[in-house]
Amino acid sequence: MLGFLPRSSPIYPPRPTGGLWKGSIPMMNNPLPIQDFLQPGKRVHLVGIGGVSMCPLAEVLRGMGLQVQGSDMSDGPSVQRLKSLGIPVSQGHSAENLGACDFVVRTAAVHDSNPEIAGAVARGIPVYERAQAWGAIMQRYPNALCVSGTHGKTTTTSMCTHIFLAAEKDPTVMIGGTLPLLGSGYRVGQGDTIILESCEYCNSFLSFFPTVAVILNVEEDHLDFFKDKADIEHSFHRFAELVPESGFVIANADNEGAMEAVRGLAHPVFTFGLTADADCTAADLTGQDNFPAFDILIHGERYAHVKLGIHGRHNVLNALAAASAAYLLGLPGSAVEEGLAAFRGAARRFEYKGSFHGADIFDDYAHHPDELHALLDSVRGLGYRRTIVAFQPHTYTRTIKLFDRFVEELKRPDIAILAEIYAAREANTQGISSADLCRNIPGSVYCSTLDKVTEQLSSLAQPGDLILTVGAGDIYKVGEKLKKMEADA
Repeated sequence: MLGFLPRSSPIYPPRPTGGLWKGSIPMMNNPLPIQDFLQPGKRVHLVGIGGVSMCPLAEVLRGMGLQVQGSDMSDGPSVQRLKSLGIPVSQGHSAENLGACDFVVRTAAVHDSNPEIAGAVARGIPVYERAQAWGAIMQRYPNALCVSGTHGKTTTTSMCTHIFLAAEKDPTVMIGGTLPLLGSGYRVGQGDTIILESCEYCNSFLSFFPTVAVILNVEEDHLDFFKDKADIEHSFHRFAELVPESGFVIANADNEGAMEAVRGLAHPVFTFGLTADADCTAADLTGQDNFPAFDILIHGERYAHVKLGIHGRHNVLNALAAASAAYLLGLPGSAVEEGLAAFRGAARRFEYKGSFHGADIFDDYAHHPDELHALLDSVRGLGYRRTIVAFQPHTYTRTIKLFDRFVEELKRPDIAILAEIYAAREANTQGISSADLCRNIPGSVYCSTLDKVTEQLSSLAQPGDLILTVGAGDIYKVGEKLKKMEADA
């Protein structure tokens, strides 16, 4: 059974009104807090069990002695792994899948109309959000390090994981992507620290109980849920307010949105940055366009010297954020040096996939204009003859709301290939298409299917080219197919 260390009498600020604990359908039939159900022998049904944070949740709950079952529309690798552990998973959603479960946990992307959610409510089975489950679990740890931000969460959470493992702290970890060091996106440790990627979508992170809250940046995104940037900043402010008096709030002094989010916060804020006057900063920065090396200064004193194995100024900021958390939780600078020296990025974060016709293929998860900008900046000095970007927009809402900014960024590469929009959780009620982007980007090519993207890249690729497959959907399959075509040739 999974062992936890109890958090010693934390004094938490009062929870703000709103968020996932009030105002949603599942609260109608939840007379008890989720903590009352996280007991050995209880049977839990996870809707969307194969998701990036649901799959680790299933394993953690199983380790706590609960009987775990679930359902998912796909039968992918994460579902296969759960099945191999003896966790039953139904393919597709049906009220019959609930069986004799005691409670249900759902992802934020599962709507109230889902037959399993509707069936649970009809039967009086309590339904909780995924974030509520993680929030209840993290209360069992003295240190809950929660990494938030519009961009960089996965990379920074992964950096923190490397550092805490280098310090032999045996953390429990939940990352929204695969970290090669772990061979997955999570681990279950026996130490006193849990490290979690913390997403703002649907105010999910407002169900968390952070003792250390990191805010990397705050920009416009998820505008299918938030009204505008001010609304997003308010959400991050509420997130920071959840930190107890004995905890820490860490914010990016270089990012206007992050600083606006912590403005007026009663809790002291520890800052990091490169251009602003910050508590944690970098000195003697070299190789910024390739592999950056720099001293990390805390209050002007050298804490660590770091040489990164990943590109870009944005990753220097991510490293400063991770180092800030390590410093505040009492880790030595040597652990930061060792951990970051071994870090080569998380999966789908400028991940090398192989080569095709002499062109190098990299895959990246960037799905927001700011992330595209950072990615294109980071490859600018790598010496490639041409940069070819195959971009798959993620969700119709994001594409419409940030249309002009996507156009601006996609004009930067030598060649832009536009795959059709990845729907994810949405229906295309607006009639938007990647073809609309293409019409505004000179020389770009629209492809209605991934097979057509693959055909375009195979005809364009030449020695010395950099091919980037970019997006949060399934665009990564293109690079994998090109790699296979090269191997089979």
